[in-house]
Formats: sequence, structure tokens, C-alpha cells
Amino acid sequence: MSVAEGTQTRTLTADLALYTLSAAFAAITAATSTLLPHRAWGAVATAGYAVAAIAVVVQLVAHRPGTRERALVAAFAFATTALLPMVIQAVQRADGRTDRAQEEVIVIEQGGQRLLDHGTPYLSSDTIATLPPGEQLLGYLPYQPGMALFGLPRAIAGDAWWTDARIWFALATIAGLGLAIRLLERGPALLRALQLSTVIPLVPLTLATGGDDVPVLALCLLALAFCAARRHGAAGIAVGLAAALKLFAWPVAAVLLVHGLTAGRRPAARLAAGAIGLPTAALLPAILVDATAFVDNVIRFPLGEGVVTSPAQSPFPGHLIADNLPAGRAIAGALLAAAAIAIAVWLARRPPRTAAAAAIICGYGLLAAILLMPSTRFGYLLYPVAFLAWAPAFRRPAPS
Repeated sequence: MSVAEGTQTRTLTADLALYTLSAAFAAITAATSTLLPHRAWGAVATAGYAVAAIAVVVQLVAHRPGTRERALVAAFAFATTALLPMVIQAVQRADGRTDRAQEEVIVIEQGGQRLLDHGTPYLSSDTIATLPPGEQLLGYLPYQPGMALFGLPRAIAGDAWWTDARIWFALATIAGLGLAIRLLERGPALLRALQLSTVIPLVPLTLATGGDDVPVLALCLLALAFCAARRHGAAGIAVGLAAALKLFAWPVAAVLLVHGLTAGRRPAARLAAGAIGLPTAALLPAILVDATAFVDNVIRFPLGEGVVTSPAQSPFPGHLIADNLPAGRAIAGALLAAAAIAIAVWLARRPPRTAAAAAIICGYGLLAAILLMPSTRFGYLLYPVAFLAWAPAFRRPAPS
């Protein structure tokens, strides 16, 4: 066996392991998860992953390890483990099932309705306190104002499968990743990056049942791809759109602003126009209509100062420290601040001169933040996984 054949065999073996382990995860989720949308996802996704694994076995037997064939299998896996279960759940929900969406989908759609009716997607804590206890958690929208736009289709057109916010999350995700692919050299590095940002169960599960993090991630990856292609103005627009949706994109915007400075004043100014201007433009109307409600939802509620507490409580170090040590929340906050200072020093001493370097900083920085935040979710790990997986692909922009 030649060196090339050995490399190709190892690549397909890695693909087989990815799809096989993912099928096992989906099957276990279908059988044991306490969240009904997750169980429904697992029942459909198990078959999708299993067929993808069989396809890889066929490739191994037929000695067809080409990138095109592998990409087709990855596309099939994404369609059957993310898009198909998402559409099934959206259809079932439109038909009356109340257990076919996670709470964030309902929260965002209600935010879209409030945006349409009142000009702001937020309710103040005083108003939320008057709601029945079972509805108070759903009264909070702990996202940036732009996220409510995904709820507008349902607010305007009513209950239908295609007005489900997840459908629009998926469309935004596909558009963002599709543009990123066009900006980068297509090959094994990009394909592996796509697999690790679309096929591993963390992403299809999130997209099919909740999904609000996935378009944010796709826009951040698109911004990094634009930086790799030295299109800093477009990068600013992409990361600015992400920052108008969720706070998780703000650290990415900060890293890209530092990266833009390494390219010169003019590229930095073009990047800053979108990265700062777009989230500011999204914030202003909500602040002008009801600044108190904005603060209650986006700042106080995530810090645990709302009428009810956030259910985001994955057992990472920050959460365990906050819950189990005296003054634990203060200790976790201090550790998080120390991590932020360390990353700031890293940026000052070794500013990222390439998009790949910026992606690596974003990956490790967000990993530290996710591990140390007092309130966090396991699903947030899709951010650092994707940034680190895409770093090699950002070293190869597409030919002009």
C-alpha cells in the first residue's frame, strides 16, 4: 500500500468512526433523554448516521476515498440528522404537538410577536412577575434584539411548519456556511471542518430541537472566511450580524477587530464599521423603547437576577464552583475575569495576523468562557469545536 493509499484509508476510517459513534449517541439519546424533542431527534438521526456509516464502508471496500464522495456522504448525514428531524418536529408542532421544540424556540417566536406589536422584543421583570409561574421563564429573551427577527415569520403568518423559527435558523446557517465555502480552497481540510461543524451530534441536535446558536456560529465562521480572503468590510458585516443576534459573537468581533488592525488602518476601519455599527443599530430601538426591559433580559437574567433563574446549568467548573462553594458565584466570576484578562494580554502581545490564528484564539477563548461561566449549556461547546476545526481551512483561501 502506498503512502497516499494509507492516508486515504485512515481518512475514511476516521469518517467511519465519526458516523458510527454519532449513530450510537443518537440511539442512546432516543432511548434515555429526559427531553422529548431530543428523544424525537435521536429516533430519526440514528438511521441517518447508520446509513452514512454504511456508505463509508462501501467506499472503503470499493477504494473510493475521494473528497467528492466523502462530501456527498457528509451532506447526506447533515440532511438526515439535522434538516429532516427539524422539519418533522416543525410539522408535528404545527399540527398541535407541544413537545416538539425547546423553550428557546418559543421564546424567540414570542419575542418576534412583541417586536411586531410593541417595537421591542423584551418584557420588563416587573411585567414578567405578573405572569403565571409556568410562563415566567418564557417571558425572558436573553439574546440581542436581532434574534427576534427569526420569530417574525410566525408573528406575521401564524402557526405553520415553515414559520417555525428553526426553519429560518437553518436557512441562515446554510447561507452562511455556503458563502464561507466559496471563499476557501476546497479540499480535505475544509471537508473535515464542515463535518465537525455540521455532522457531529452537537450541531444537528441543537439545530433540530432549538437551533439559535447555529446561525450565530455560521456567521462568525463566514466572517473569519472573509478575513482569510482579505475582505475585511464583508467580515465586519458578517460578525456584526452575529453580534446583533447573541452576545457569544461579541468576543469574536473583538478578536477580529484586533486582527483587522494588523492589516492596516483602512481594513480595520472597514471591519469596525460593520462589527460595531450593526449591533449598535440593533440595540438602539430596544433601548429607546424600554431600556429597563433590555437590561432585565440581556444582563440581569443571565447573571441570575431575574424573577426566575436560567435553566442553563451544565456541570462545568464555573457552575459547580458557583453552586457548591461559599461565595462561589463571585469566585467563578473572578476566574472568568482572569481568563478574559489573560486572553486580552495574549491579543496585545501576539495579535492574530491571519484568520487561522484569530480562529484559534476564538476557539480557546470561548472554551475557557464556557467552562467558567456560572450558567452555561453543554451545547455551547459547538463554538470552540467549530472554530478550532476550521482553523486549518482558513489558511487556504480560494484563488482569486
